[in-house]
Amino acid sequence: MPQSAAAAVVGHSANAAERLIVALDVESVTKAREIVDQLEGTVSFFKIGIALQWEEGLRSFIDDLLNGRGCQVFLDYKYGDIGSALRRGIAGAANLGVNFLTIQGAGDVGEKDLRLAIAARDKGERLKIFLVTVLTSLDQHDLNEIGVHETLLDRVVRRAKIADRAGLHGVIASGQEAAGIRAATSPGFLIITPGIRPLGTSHDDHKRVATPYQAIKNGADYLVIGRPIIENASRQEAAKAIISEMQEAFDSLC
Repeated sequence: MPQSAAAAVVGHSANAAERLIVALDVESVTKAREIVDQLEGTVSFFKIGIALQWEEGLRSFIDDLLNGRGCQVFLDYKYGDIGSALRRGIAGAANLGVNFLTIQGAGDVGEKDLRLAIAARDKGERLKIFLVTVLTSLDQHDLNEIGVHETLLDRVVRRAKIADRAGLHGVIASGQEAAGIRAATSPGFLIITPGIRPLGTSHDDHKRVATPYQAIKNGADYLVIGRPIIENASRQEAAKAIISEMQEAFDSLC
């Protein structure tokens, strides 16, 4: 992708510290609070997924993040259902005041339901809704096994184009497909990229990975990173190193 195209999306003054989302994929709200405390002053955007969905005190924790600490929250529940159920779930997230929310794109959610999802925000204008394209734990072989006959890149880009037409704010996709999405979607369409692994670290259960620098250069706007930070002995230093690498990539696009 030409540098000018990426720069037009992320802007000339992208602040990498605001584009790092730390995944709080841990076993308890108490552990999540500990991580947030340790990252204070460096990270202000956190992802909460199904690992914490039923934990006691989650709603008050989200309220503390949003209103007590002035952080942003990405609720990664990957909603996927018929339109009426989808609308109710999204309305609830909007009322909660979270910033980002995911819809699972691997199922039967079509363009009509995606448009209804946007409408369900009601007065929660700050809520941005993202379509999950293909999980980073899957590769082409996995898609073939479940009967998908298009290439992984084609599937990701097709889902991104549907999300764009429906008025969603962006998609969740690996850094390996970010350039293809950027070329096929509207200016301002956002790409959130998980499966980020700094050089020399384990891929864990991700099959499609990219370094922080590669993902940003390919067109990602936000990076979601969990284990390389939360399992590091020095979480602050790990986060700072990743932010520095991200900033170098953003600056190279100007």
